[in-house]
Amino acid sequence: MLIVGAGPTGLVLALWLTRFGVSVRIIDKLAASGTTSRALAVQGRTLEFYQQFGLAQAVIEHGHKVAGVNLWVKAKPAARIPLGDLGQGLTPFPFPLIFPQDAHEALLIERLSALGITIERQVELADFEDRGTEIRATLRKAGSEEVGSYAYLAGCDGARSRVREVLGAGFPGGTYDHLFYVADVEAGGPPMNGELHIDIDDADFLGVFPLRETGKARLIGSVRDDVAKDHEHLEFEDVRGRAMQNLRIEVKHVNWFSTYRVHHRVAQQFRKGRAFLLGDAAHIHSPVGGQGMNTGIGDAVNLAWKLAASLQEPRRSWLLDTYEPERIAFARRLVATTDRAFTAVTSDTTFARFVRTKVIPAVVPALLRLPAMRRFAFRTVSQIAVNYRDSPLSRGTAGKLRGGDRLPWVMINRGDAHNFVALTSMDWQIHVYGDPAPGLRALADGRKIPLHVYPWEAGMRRAGFERNAAYLIRPDGYIGLADRGGSASAIDAYLSEKNL
Repeated sequence: MLIVGAGPTGLVLALWLTRFGVSVRIIDKLAASGTTSRALAVQGRTLEFYQQFGLAQAVIEHGHKVAGVNLWVKAKPAARIPLGDLGQGLTPFPFPLIFPQDAHEALLIERLSALGITIERQVELADFEDRGTEIRATLRKAGSEEVGSYAYLAGCDGARSRVREVLGAGFPGGTYDHLFYVADVEAGGPPMNGELHIDIDDADFLGVFPLRETGKARLIGSVRDDVAKDHEHLEFEDVRGRAMQNLRIEVKHVNWFSTYRVHHRVAQQFRKGRAFLLGDAAHIHSPVGGQGMNTGIGDAVNLAWKLAASLQEPRRSWLLDTYEPERIAFARRLVATTDRAFTAVTSDTTFARFVRTKVIPAVVPALLRLPAMRRFAFRTVSQIAVNYRDSPLSRGTAGKLRGGDRLPWVMINRGDAHNFVALTSMDWQIHVYGDPAPGLRALADGRKIPLHVYPWEAGMRRAGFERNAAYLIRPDGYIGLADRGGSASAIDAYLSEKNL
């Protein structure tokens, strides 16, 4: 298996495939991994995936939990939105977490190295050909070329993907007019209190994102049109605008500074034959909500277990057909949603300025004091609401849950344990909340599928489960089959039909 690109998406794909026993080769054209904090947010669903192979706690220990978001208007604090444990009761990770991408990649590389996998640096994909039974790839390094054969090819090589180019997959979308800057700084002032601060004035836009180290933050802001004309030669001093004065932030040292334009694009296809697109190679969008890197990691997790299954048993190669429809639908919705939010934040129209400076500070904090709105907001941003209900793999309804839904997280025995512990085996498994139907244990033993039975508790109904129903869980923690009767025959028929 050849993985092109050693960003978070490619690294997570390599980790999961290695865990499944798949031999991988991962290459990257850069001489070293990034040393700047690009993507920052690690969402709850990503931490759930990481918990499956023992990585979540290390990310949390190295990251920074954000307790609140502060909105500033006309140089004054206008509102504070407490975050804390925003998703309490929904996930083991109910908090927003900041963990800079450079440190994130270093941790993933360390885990890969412990498994005996080394990233091959300054190796570039020159070309490849899908021969039906294999991928024939030409790699370039230090002026020489190497040709090799691989079962599959994963393009995790970013927005300018060579894999996407060779596939001829269109990348429709657009680029926003505004120029933005990003800077990692050491600073002082009110915004350096470990929380997120956003200036939503009618002039410059500025967000101050806290980093774990005291006195350090990432600044993301807009560049005024008159300054942006010479963007290739811009320096930090050129972007010190009114927003920084409004937030009273005192920058003492700039560790890194760059300008960029924001794009919104989704590839027309995520798969062609034995080649796949993941992460920024498949979709790019605005940074609103911290969704980009997490979506790429979701791509990797979705594809990894399907690749492993197809390599272990060729009859299961049809599983690969479900990757594109499951992930492209989410990517399209995400791009459309972040596009609307980003436009609202950056638009210069009178109405948009009114919404930013008057409506948002007054309405959003009030709404997020309502438990239902807090849960909705967390479920959306954390990506635990992502589902695959329309997938060929998804079937049945039991309680409030349908095939394709993420398995809800519940505590067991009044908080002594939780049902996600079972997911660390990363295999197909059956869950019953209550009592298993006759014959279910015999089926599980015969099929060699783990059966996890949890004594019924009131909180399980609130989470969406139906008492005594059976839920067949995929290796990535999503429900394949939900059967209200919990019958062995229904699960047996599903497994036989799917060659599982």
